[in-house]
Amino acid sequence: MIDFYTWTTPNGRKVSILLEELGIDYNVHAINIGKDEQHAPEFLKISPNNKIPAIVDHDTGVSLMESGAIMVYLAEKHGRFLPEGQAARAEVMQWLMWQMGGFGPMAGQAHHFLHFNPGKAAYAEERFGAEVKRLYGVLNKQLEGRDHICGEYSIADMACWPWVSRYEWQQIDLADYPNVRAWYQRLRARDAVQKGYHVPKVMGEIPEG
Repeated sequence: MIDFYTWTTPNGRKVSILLEELGIDYNVHAINIGKDEQHAPEFLKISPNNKIPAIVDHDTGVSLMESGAIMVYLAEKHGRFLPEGQAARAEVMQWLMWQMGGFGPMAGQAHHFLHFNPGKAAYAEERFGAEVKRLYGVLNKQLEGRDHICGEYSIADMACWPWVSRYEWQQIDLADYPNVRAWYQRLRARDAVQKGYHVPKVMGEIPEG
C-alpha cells in the first residue's frame, strides 16, 4: 500500500495519474498548500523540502519526495511506462528531466506572474511568457509524427501533461501548437488521466484544449 501526499497541482497530478495508470492501491493524504500544511512537522519527516508530492511505500519502506524521483521509482518497481532498453530508457529520462528542469519551472513562473500577479512585473511577464512559448515549440516539434513524446506512452507524457492542462494560466493558445494539442486531447481521453487529475479532490472540468 502507498501513502500518497498531494494537492491539486501539476506536480501532484503527475504522480496520481501514474498511480491510476498502474492500477495500484493507494491512500490519499491531502496537503493543503494554501493553508501551509506542507510545513507541518509530520509532513517534513516525509518531505524535507516541504513540497508535494511525496509517498511512503509500505511494501518496501521507501519514503520519497520529488515527483520525478517518485515516478521513476514506481515505474521501475512495477515494470511499466519506463522502457528497459538503454536507448529507449534514456530518451524517456531525457524528456522527464526536460519537464523537471525546464517546462515545469518555467510554466510555474508564468503562472505566478501572468495568472496570479498580472501587471506587477512587465519584464517577468515577458521573460517567462516567451520562454513558455519556446518550450511549447520544443514539445510541438518532438510530437511531430508521434502519438506520445517518446513514441510509446511513458512517464514523460504523464509528467508533461498536467502542466499543459494549465495552458490558459500560461496564456497559451494550443491551436498554435497542433501536435501538442492533439497529444493533450489524446491523453485527456484516458480514464486514468481523468481520475488522476481529480486527486485529491475535484477542481472543475478538465480544460478541453
